[in-house]
Amino acid sequence: RKRAMNHKMGYNKLNRDAAHRKAMIRNQVSMLFRQEKIITTKAKALETRRQAERLITRAKVDSVHNRRIVSSRVYGEDVVAKLFTDIAPRFKERNGGYTRIIKLGNRANDAASLVVLELVGQKADEKKNERDKRKAQRKAKKQA
Repeated sequence: RKRAMNHKMGYNKLNRDAAHRKAMIRNQVSMLFRQEKIITTKAKALETRRQAERLITRAKVDSVHNRRIVSSRVYGEDVVAKLFTDIAPRFKERNGGYTRIIKLGNRANDAASLVVLELVGQKADEKKNERDKRKAQRKAKKQA
């Protein structure tokens, strides 16, 4: 017997029931906002990214309504506060594309593709830029 094709499926079920999937994505979004970088599988990262981008867009406008919606979708009032006061203002000028996915390769035990899901323009980027500047200065000193 043939199975019907899964046309116009709006999200990946991730082989979990609805409650487990929602809780897992909510947990991952909360950790992403708390740590600004998480390591997960590609499939989970793609679903987590969808939710995170929507919440960041909502957090750009600080209102009671938006705070209540965001707090119903993430764990921890500290995460909600950080999103509205620290993360969203960083992206005021940006229309979407707040996260980046970097491939890491496959996990050893089950060969699942692992990725880093991180916020664009995070503090690590600034550290990397400083490191590159110092490197360039050292190189210029050696040549001089």
